[in-house]
Amino acid sequence: MQHSGAAGARSYILFPLLGVLFQDAHVRGYVGEQVKLKCIFKSTSSVTDKLTIDWTYRPPSSSRTESIFHYQSFQYPTTAGTFRDRISWVGDVYKGDASISINNPTIKDNGTFSCAVKNPPDVHHNIPMTELIVTERGFGTMLSSVALLSILVFIPSTVVVVLLLVRMARKSVGLKKRSKSGYKKSSIEVSDDTDQEEEDNCMARLCVRCAECLDSDYEETY
Repeated sequence: MQHSGAAGARSYILFPLLGVLFQDAHVRGYVGEQVKLKCIFKSTSSVTDKLTIDWTYRPPSSSRTESIFHYQSFQYPTTAGTFRDRISWVGDVYKGDASISINNPTIKDNGTFSCAVKNPPDVHHNIPMTELIVTERGFGTMLSSVALLSILVFIPSTVVVVLLLVRMARKSVGLKKRSKSGYKKSSIEVSDDTDQEEEDNCMARLCVRCAECLDSDYEETY
């Protein structure tokens, strides 16, 4: 801002401002999984080929900054350093989006990222920062996967096995009672027993199928 005037009178010339309206203060990523660094801006001037975007990186406990991405009509990701060939443009300047993504992040990528946008005659007045924390997927994530697998596979399989065992036990008790009384089966009862055996065989095959599914899911999980 400038001011001018005489005899105590002042007039002000206000420069138009371009501000970064949104940038995540903290972003969590996981090793090997693409992570997005969001930067949303707004300009009082129309976007032209003079608009520039610069992303920089500062390692933890260091004052040294490194340029990792530049945009002016075209995308210029860094061709040297830690982030070489790993920065991708995912923004759209006409929508006020200056976001980038990091491919195959590692723990060494932890640090502070800054997004500076200029669209002359607008000038930027603030440069927010994003702290990136990259970690390995921990035991909690594995535990949730195991819990889901248990719900989808183990519980239904257990129910089927229990039902099969109950039916087999009932059948065994009935056979013992009949053998003790010397009871002779009629042709209708023989037919019923045959149907029961077929039903039990179906249950047994269903159990085997559930066990095969369990084994395959277990192998895919690990």
